[in-house]
Amino acid sequence: MTAAAETSTLEDRVGHWYQMEDTYLVGREKIREFARAVQDKHPAHWNIAAAQKLGYTGLVAPLTFTSAPAMACNQRMFEQVVVGYDMYLQTEEVFEQHRPIVEGDELTIDVELTSVRRIAGRDLITVTNTFTDTAGEVVHTLHTTVVGVGSDDVDPAIRPAVAGVMMHGINMLGAEDTGTGYQKTVRPEVAQRIADAGATRTPASPSFDGLNVGDELPVHHTRLSRGDLVNYAGVAGDANPLHWDDNVAKLAGQEDVLAHGMLTMGLGASFGTSWTDDPGSVTRYAVRLSQPAIVPADGGADIEYSGRIKSLDPETRSGVVIVGAKSQGRKIFGLATLTVRFS
Repeated sequence: MTAAAETSTLEDRVGHWYQMEDTYLVGREKIREFARAVQDKHPAHWNIAAAQKLGYTGLVAPLTFTSAPAMACNQRMFEQVVVGYDMYLQTEEVFEQHRPIVEGDELTIDVELTSVRRIAGRDLITVTNTFTDTAGEVVHTLHTTVVGVGSDDVDPAIRPAVAGVMMHGINMLGAEDTGTGYQKTVRPEVAQRIADAGATRTPASPSFDGLNVGDELPVHHTRLSRGDLVNYAGVAGDANPLHWDDNVAKLAGQEDVLAHGMLTMGLGASFGTSWTDDPGSVTRYAVRLSQPAIVPADGGADIEYSGRIKSLDPETRSGVVIVGAKSQGRKIFGLATLTVRFS
């Protein structure tokens, strides 16, 4: 099939929806495990008393925590619905935190193919995950956009190379033919209720009155080693060998092993919430990736995070912060913004 024909077929599948078979119970140690993986030292992720002091019932999940259960839920989407590609490259992520997720939350997770766009000869595919608590309120919405890379753009040797090193039970190469005809399932017509606990709570973040447009956040440097990548792969369930196998990275046309895009985003979120001093103060985090962070086996990589207040809204006492990220002198975030509620 031609690329255009493949895109047309995939566009017909937009709206395909399914739900995680069981609920996801947010565990205390999973929160600590994830916070460690994204180097987030905020006490609310580690210490119950510190979290309760901020008004939470228990440990608070880091902002990008939902990427881990979403990875497992999305596997079926990329094995049975979005097929025909040799690999996927993450390009954009939007986290909408309607209320902070805390330990003990039992979440239902929806998965939906929400968009397919063809830009500059590449297919941009967006999958949306909706996280709903036992009260029936949507607490978090996650939009993941990837670029589908076809066989014309990669070394044909990459398929057997990936198949030879992949974790048991994971099929990153998709499924051209599942043995059964494709059947589209769509979201039931049920009204969604968005949690508003985040909007009614006063965050323990900097006072709005002391802020000005153009104010800069203190620059922060983060080190990443290959061990950090392997640890994150296990914690987040991202088994893509681009992040730990030199041979696969070279076959994919990369100069070396790449840090997970989601890991660099998690580090950026940690940078932002360490400044606000309250993980629940961020209501939206959007990142467009421009370059991958290369992590050599010898010496690892340094990522520099910076920030600047772009805008302030006196009516809602909120603002938008632009987050910058550089590694080896290259911008790895094309555009990243945090929407923050201030005290």
